[in-house]
Amino acid sequence: MLDETNLEQRLATLEQTVAELKRRVIDAPTSSNWLEKIIGSISDEPAFLKALEYGRSLRHADISTDETSE
Repeated sequence: MLDETNLEQRLATLEQTVAELKRRVIDAPTSSNWLEKIIGSISDEPAFLKALEYGRSLRHADISTDETSE
């Protein structure tokens, strides 16, 4: 079981962490443009990269088909 000193120390650390997080939220730059807020937010996700590759392959398939039909 936790002794009182250890519990107080953990509580003080928690309070300090919460205060730091509040400060970061308050100091964070805000943008009125919703797009600026999300740009780059998923750019390194594997599913996003796979979707980009899929779209690229579809575009190349369309180009090949269009070029041969002309």
